[in-house]
Amino acid sequence: MSKTAFIFPGQGSQAVGMGKDVAEVSSAAREIFARADEALGMKLSDACFEGPDAELTRTDVQQPAIFTVSVAIWESLKERGLDVGSLMGATAGLSLGEYTALYAAGSLSFEDGVRLVRRRGALMQEAATSTPSGMVSIIGGDEEKVVALCEDAAQGDVLVPANFNCPGQIVISGATAACERAVELADKHGVRAIALKVAGAFHSPIMASAADGLSGVLAETEFGASNCPVIANVDTEQHGDADSTRDKLTRQMTGAVRWTDSIQRLIGEGYDCFIEVGPGRVLTGLMRKIDRKKRAINVSTADGLDLEAVLAAG
Repeated sequence: MSKTAFIFPGQGSQAVGMGKDVAEVSSAAREIFARADEALGMKLSDACFEGPDAELTRTDVQQPAIFTVSVAIWESLKERGLDVGSLMGATAGLSLGEYTALYAAGSLSFEDGVRLVRRRGALMQEAATSTPSGMVSIIGGDEEKVVALCEDAAQGDVLVPANFNCPGQIVISGATAACERAVELADKHGVRAIALKVAGAFHSPIMASAADGLSGVLAETEFGASNCPVIANVDTEQHGDADSTRDKLTRQMTGAVRWTDSIQRLIGEGYDCFIEVGPGRVLTGLMRKIDRKKRAINVSTADGLDLEAVLAAG
């Protein structure tokens, strides 16, 4: 029997206009956007629908925007009669997407979630601004090669693996000078390196101050019991009680996102259908690189809302 997991995207999946077509056809989506605007005291919906891109890429706007669009699509699926309760065996999300996974599993309320990820984005931006830093995508290397590259290029600076996205694609994170050395030394280690346009060294020790700040916010956030397993990025284990969730989300700020291992754990538990809900197609693409034999379905626009028909078609 097929087992289905819902997966949710993180930063980098945003695009001006995201969610607009869904809001045009779904009252549930429109309600989510209205609730986001009210909870944040700003027209987040305008940033999603109209931009400009410079505003939407700000970390403190981008994170609540992606969370809100993902939830709007999720609620639109439910509005159309999709029985997600019986279909959903587990959830997972890439970095920011882990918060959406917790929402979908019933552990986190929407208002708490959207305020939480906005604060998370602001804290990450503050940490990035205080220390010149960045991220580099490493193509063609396994964990051993990437760790060796980091050790060679660090030279006393912070430089660590940050995102294990799929086999052959690992992102490293650290001080600007160390990132630049990693690009220069990539050929020596038999890999390709591409510097990423990001605000700073996310998922590295440089985010320690952000983790400290988020810990205080998480302590004041209510987390309920999940109605299905939610896989955590930082250790690929299931979220447990509220204190466990707060700990995992805090550690995620400075620890690596083990996305490949998270998906492989689910595959090992018999999951063979993965449905990406949210803007963009990043996770659907990564799924095909992790295991092409598993079914990967993307729901990012209004065209994808007829999910029952897609599932029935096999």
